[in-house]
Amino acid sequence: MPRYAPMERDALADALLEVGPDAPTLCDGWTARDLAAHVALRDRRPDAVVGILARPLAGWTERVQRGYRDGHDYTELVDLVRHPPRWSPMSLAPLDEAANTVEFFVHTEDVRRGEPGWQPRPLDPGLAARLWRRAATLARLNLRRFDATVRVEAPGHGAFTVGDGTPAVTLRGDPGELILFFYGRQRATLVDTSGPDDLVDEVRRARFGL
Repeated sequence: MPRYAPMERDALADALLEVGPDAPTLCDGWTARDLAAHVALRDRRPDAVVGILARPLAGWTERVQRGYRDGHDYTELVDLVRHPPRWSPMSLAPLDEAANTVEFFVHTEDVRRGEPGWQPRPLDPGLAARLWRRAATLARLNLRRFDATVRVEAPGHGAFTVGDGTPAVTLRGDPGELILFFYGRQRATLVDTSGPDDLVDEVRRARFGL
């Protein structure tokens, strides 16, 4: 079975080198250098990762991330992204696949789609299938408080409905586009939306993500 996490890690490193350190990304306020520092921290500083989710520790996480961002030449920083530490638990293939495949796919697109003119990448069918499974989980999580019933469709992969009534909004796109949509990158996705204008606008502006 192919290992997609290392492939997406390489794709992310390649994208970072291509755009350069000061390029904007889809992560608000972050340049490519900031995003590379985030990945380096995530790989190497488990003590600082908790601040990503726990607001009281966010200041510590930001300080450690600044250390990576400002303490390394950009090429060296991208090399840290490309080559994770061997001692990390993520060196175990099953954990790496579970924790990093989607993470690195999303961050690669954060870099690629930071400026106008981007085009979606062709995806390996196995990767697309994996993204679709995760998109279904994310959609159900993020739409659970949405007032209307939503139908989510990925041609060639399947469809499902979130909510108990007749679907009022339909979202249709490839698995990678839907992953990005439910990670809060709605503005930079090729997802077709249909339904009442107010509900479509609400779902496109919603604060999705983990």
